[in-house]
Amino acid sequence: MNKSDSKNYVVAKESDGTVQITFTIDWDTISKNQSKALEELGKDIEVPGFRKGNAPPDKVKQNVSNEKLVEKTLSGILPKMLSDALVSEKIKPSIFPKFELEKANEGEDWQVRAILCEIQPFKLGEYKTKIKDLLSQPKIWTPGSGKPEEKNEELKRSEKEQKIIELILGSIELTVPTILINEEVNTRLSQLLAQIEKLGLTLDGYLSSIGKNAQIVRDEYAKQAEDTLKIELILERISIEEKLNVTDADVDEAVKASSSDPKVQENLNSTEQRNLIKVILMRRKALDFMLSLT
Repeated sequence: MNKSDSKNYVVAKESDGTVQITFTIDWDTISKNQSKALEELGKDIEVPGFRKGNAPPDKVKQNVSNEKLVEKTLSGILPKMLSDALVSEKIKPSIFPKFELEKANEGEDWQVRAILCEIQPFKLGEYKTKIKDLLSQPKIWTPGSGKPEEKNEELKRSEKEQKIIELILGSIELTVPTILINEEVNTRLSQLLAQIEKLGLTLDGYLSSIGKNAQIVRDEYAKQAEDTLKIELILERISIEEKLNVTDADVDEAVKASSSDPKVQENLNSTEQRNLIKVILMRRKALDFMLSLT
């Protein structure tokens, strides 16, 4: 655990890459930003007895929720504090942090915890050699699987991809932060619950029908999520090391190929969607690169 020189935050790092930064914000700073927050909030709310935007701060405070006021107050403080801490501690977060309010008493210093993670360094090792050896092996014939003369038949692309994925998962060691796994698991569980509701079933009824309990399903999702995230991280590292590139033209082509509907294409052309498509295409190029190692 490390303290910064200014002593306004404490950093705690876990072995899986999870990072917690607990900030202490002095009351003077809180008070000043709370006044600004009340001024901003007062512009958009109507207070009985006052024209919109003209209510005094104390009246505005009485008419907004404490949660909203705290959020607005901290929004003027935390971004810079977090940025400064990340730079000072040389932390490169893999996700946008989650914030937890630890203490927020009137007239006292506040404490806010930021929870994030960074990917721990890992080595790809001799993955190229292993893939070359894997892809050079003939398809093994087993009784009942076809004619003996088919044993040298080249594996289908999908089979090659699956074998490569199994190989890199088994031979490249890396640790996925628990916070990333939990986020993915929660997303999958939410999707499962939505599907169950559409079918008119209850969660207990569904679990009973498949012979599992909630913990078993969660554990299965956790394993699937961990493997998926590992594959994504490995493909990303390979694309960087091999200097693979995805151009704007590649993204344009993918957008056009996705749908002929102009509205769909327009949605896919947003900055966020184009960045996501670029990541997907980059992973595909990394997989294509491994398939070419013959």
